[in-house]
Amino acid sequence: MNIVLIGYMGSGKSLIGNGLSEKLKFDYLDLDDYIEIQEKKSISKIFEEHGEIYFRKKESFYLKEILETDKNRVISLGGGTPCFANNLEIILANKNTTSIYLQTSLGELTERLYKEREKRPLIAHIETKIDLNDFIRKHLFERSFYYNQADNKIITDKKEMKEICKEITSLLF
Repeated sequence: MNIVLIGYMGSGKSLIGNGLSEKLKFDYLDLDDYIEIQEKKSISKIFEEHGEIYFRKKESFYLKEILETDKNRVISLGGGTPCFANNLEIILANKNTTSIYLQTSLGELTERLYKEREKRPLIAHIETKIDLNDFIRKHLFERSFYYNQADNKIITDKKEMKEICKEITSLLF
């Protein structure tokens, strides 16, 4: 069984993914980390050297590869993964996969990401909370069509990791 976590950056996919995998005794895999290992370079370097189209093709290739393995896994996707190629269809069509959208409000995302924006190349250049809020709002508008097609949705605002993991396990089992 694969449990695929989708959502915008800062929604807690990595944190929840790690906690959920421990709770369920599943393997944990972050798709971006997997791509970096397979390609032997960072995501930033891949974008810089080959561009986004190359990255998105590799992302789709590795997603298919991961979903075809016969393991119990919790998988965290990049924020844009479900929105490109036919990645969402691949996830939804896989009979051994359940997708969960970690839905986080615009305000919560702005607060979380403003504190750590230097570590995130996509938003490192944004200086004010107002500009960051506008940036996230635009992305959420574009991506919500894809995110909302997930099998399940969990609202993450003001919740601790353990509470979210418990909510997910009660949905699944």
